[in-house]
Amino acid sequence: MITIGVIQCSLADSLTENIDKITDYIRQAAKQGAQVILPPELFAGCYFCREEKEAYFDWAQPLEGNSTIGHFQQLAQELGVALPISFFERDGQLYYNSLAMISPQGTVMGVYRKSHIPDGPGYEEKFYFRPGNTGFRVWDLGFATIGVGICWDQWFPECARAMVLMGAEILLYPTAIGTEPQEPDLDTRHPWQRAMIGHAVSNVVPVAAANRIGREGEQTFYGCSFISNHRGDKVAEFGDQEAGILIASFDLATIRRQRAAFGFFRDRRPDLYQILVQ
Repeated sequence: MITIGVIQCSLADSLTENIDKITDYIRQAAKQGAQVILPPELFAGCYFCREEKEAYFDWAQPLEGNSTIGHFQQLAQELGVALPISFFERDGQLYYNSLAMISPQGTVMGVYRKSHIPDGPGYEEKFYFRPGNTGFRVWDLGFATIGVGICWDQWFPECARAMVLMGAEILLYPTAIGTEPQEPDLDTRHPWQRAMIGHAVSNVVPVAAANRIGREGEQTFYGCSFISNHRGDKVAEFGDQEAGILIASFDLATIRRQRAAFGFFRDRRPDLYQILVQ
């Protein structure tokens, strides 16, 4: 069995306030038995990619010596939980939307850099982030192997399939998504959920997404964080204003047998898929 926790909350400009809030939620989730706990994307501050502003580059930090990552390493070790921590990474002259995977022993198992970078009103990420150069990543925690994509990655079936082919038994997606400033009548929350639920069904793995809530500038982040089982049934879900923790447990051995029985991986035809890389 594995138990995962998903955090949904509003986030402020204050690093200290946000770190304290996420820390409190992680402690609550650990008390409820969560072994892997997922905060939202770029939770250390407001979603600064709403606008192109040079000053926000000062928010980026290298992995080495990163005090925020260090804080969550200590917390993971104290609680014995795994923490996928989203952060704004500076690597020399390059900047990435990154995630540090922290083990229950408090070690950084590795970094994933967001592969797909969006660019549009309210989501000006290409101004800040270089496309990731790590490739997709999965992490063997001993009790489970998890794959983590970051926000825009969640819309791409290739990303999900690649992580499952690499051994992922659960897919996690930290997210920052809400209203479209230039299209106020466009509501993407339902397609957003359905896209990830499709990954759950077609790969026979549980999927979880953590989003923020609240008004930031001209955007309202719509929450709707959820956990889906391997059949695409939502087993836990928040609405658009709730703050808190979602918890769900899964029997990975049973899911592994059912994944094999469905035959999706047995019947794959990679010889026909060359068009996918053109």
